[in-house]
Amino acid sequence: MPVHVRTVTFAHPDAVRLNDRVQLEYAERYGDEGDVTPLDPTMFEPPRGLYLIAYDEHGTPLATGGWRSMDENGEGYENGDAELKRMYVTPEARGLGLARRILAALEDDAKAANRTRMVLETGTKQPEAIALYLSSGYTPAPAKFGHYRFDDLSLCYAKPL
Repeated sequence: MPVHVRTVTFAHPDAVRLNDRVQLEYAERYGDEGDVTPLDPTMFEPPRGLYLIAYDEHGTPLATGGWRSMDENGEGYENGDAELKRMYVTPEARGLGLARRILAALEDDAKAANRTRMVLETGTKQPEAIALYLSSGYTPAPAKFGHYRFDDLSLCYAKPL
């Protein structure tokens, strides 16, 4: 299946729809309201971030992901961090390698923006995400970071860029 990856804003209607879908999935898996990490669409604007959507040949959005610049702050980030956010592949497009393709593009872009480490937070009830990140060279972060850093279900990973 031909797939085209496009740069969009986090406020783009397709990004909003995919974010709504991933929030529903988080709510189902964790029995809560989904990820309440505060996000502003401007966080993903180049050169301090990037947001991508993969589309099929009919223009149907299939997968998404973004990164945002983070530096040392009270939530445990380090200077030079790029944080991966909203990685998601629709159920009908899983198994096509789209997450891996988007992840690689985000890593390349963050590195080109002089970010030194890609970091991410996922949860214990997302084994597919954990497997993707481990197989892509991510290791458990030395210290947890982000909105969910004190949550027992939270897992934090990092990879040098």
